Amino acid sequence: MLIIVGFIVVTLSVLGGFVASHGKLAALWQPFELVIIGGAAFGAFLAGTPPKTVKQTFAAVIGVFKGPRYQRKDYLDALSLLYELLNRARKEGFMALESHIDHPMESSIFANYPSIRDDHHLMDFITDCLRLMVGSNIEPHELEPLLELELEKHHHEELAPAHALTKVADGLPGFGIVAAVLGIIITMASIGGDVAAVGGHVAAALVGTFLGILLAYGFVAPLAAAVEARAEQDSRIYESVKTALLASLRGYPPKIALEFARKTVPSALRPDFSEFEQHIKALK
Repeated sequence: MLIIVGFIVVTLSVLGGFVASHGKLAALWQPFELVIIGGAAFGAFLAGTPPKTVKQTFAAVIGVFKGPRYQRKDYLDALSLLYELLNRARKEGFMALESHIDHPMESSIFANYPSIRDDHHLMDFITDCLRLMVGSNIEPHELEPLLELELEKHHHEELAPAHALTKVADGLPGFGIVAAVLGIIITMASIGGDVAAVGGHVAAALVGTFLGILLAYGFVAPLAAAVEARAEQDSRIYESVKTALLASLRGYPPKIALEFARKTVPSALRPDFSEFEQHIKALK
């Protein structure tokens, strides 16, 4: 919601200040300048961005207007799922989890948390980590760098749309200059004609520069920053999973391991201690 408010403030501030300075809004309506700038920027984006990232970028832009991907309930579900798994492992041994992590879609434990089970990336992260704990005698100091590497790779992939949008924002002022230069070429062709017509062509050319800069710094760059911030926040659930599993591997009981994980949840989305405690008791 704030990003929409921000865009409205940018638009009203720029146009309001222009009108207050006795400018005419009609002078800014140059649709062909928008075609040149927007079309060139979009074409450059497609030319320099892998197809997978193009799809991710469109999804990320839509996601920004929806808010964080993981809400308070998702964090509570993830922590509760880990508690059930680690509690089962403590009572029956990690080998008791083998069937659950090999076939999560058929697992009675994962079935209790459909939002987590249906999240392909998160499910793969949880089951892959548990598979290492079940199938080997791996030590915490050996598992931690592996998890860090996996998180770094995932984080890099999630930030790709933000980086792509940042490059578009960096290029927009240049495309604004391209539009302005084309406008000057048109102006030079009308030299010697009506002075008002020449002035109109010059104004249209300057609007190209104006639009390129405004779109870059007023819209696309903030959008890229919002996409990056959302990706950063959404990655916290993976940090919570990593923290819980490492704490369990170090010998902490499930409840303490999950308390460590709860501390890594963003403050605005973190279930409080009593809420989590009651939720855990309901699982018994």
